[in-house]
Amino acid sequence: MNSYMLILSAGLQTSIQDLGRKGYRSYGVPISGAMDKYSAILANKLLNNKEGLPVMEITITGPKIMFEDKTMIVITGANISPMLNGKPIMLNFVYEVNISDVLSFGKLVFGSRAYLGIKDGFKTEFKLKSFSYYEGITSKCIIEKGDRLKISSYNDDLGFTSSKLKVKESHFETNELEVTKGPEYNRLSKKQREFIFSTKFTIDNLNNRMGYQLKNKLSLLKNNEIITSATIPGSVQLTPSGKLIIMMRDCPTTGGYPRILQLTDLAINQLAQKKTGETFKFKMESSFSFLSRLVNKFKD
Repeated sequence: MNSYMLILSAGLQTSIQDLGRKGYRSYGVPISGAMDKYSAILANKLLNNKEGLPVMEITITGPKIMFEDKTMIVITGANISPMLNGKPIMLNFVYEVNISDVLSFGKLVFGSRAYLGIKDGFKTEFKLKSFSYYEGITSKCIIEKGDRLKISSYNDDLGFTSSKLKVKESHFETNELEVTKGPEYNRLSKKQREFIFSTKFTIDNLNNRMGYQLKNKLSLLKNNEIITSATIPGSVQLTPSGKLIIMMRDCPTTGGYPRILQLTDLAINQLAQKKTGETFKFKMESSFSFLSRLVNKFKD
């Protein structure tokens, strides 16, 4: 028997995301996936789900949802003042919801993206080994009013936990994003490098799942042209106008601008929680931190 939730109002750029669509970049298919993987994984872990199950990504303005069946939910990431039946609920805390319960959101308190996790995940469209919404791959790219989303049937034997996890405030408040050298980093002059690591950059209003443009301008490279090359989430490109664009989860697989820096995955997650007008500085990742990341990546 299927279970569902009904979208009474959609919010801004609400979508279903998992950890990404891997193995199709050679066909021009972006990786996609949750902008803040840390918060998405946390939602699944709190529900004792597999960490790669799909969650609902909610951006700045939240949806209004009525549950047509019983289930268990948790909200992680940004604080958009979540409410269950009009009463405030906590972040990072598992709740049991019943038939006709309504989840809604209010004022944005901090962060930019929240994640709604459901026990055993959403059962939406699965394309190219991923549930992540992306225009041209899945039939929908955003959740809309009136959508009925299939979820796992509730099992009374699932058990219920009332544990709450506190997330480090630095994940949302940090003003430093760690980077490594990009493929074209060595084209930068000493003066340009000093500018990059001393400047407080401001996020432009041109920011979305594809990329974040920064307001500050950098002096142009003498040789600003490269052969179209691979880009990945976190690539920092220097455009002909002198502005920097940071590629995010829905970024194209190739680009023609110099890739002068590369954000760490943690930094991508942190940037995903920032919005227009917020500022930060770039910080070169230490050798120790880089090696630790490398070791952890290849652990069983």
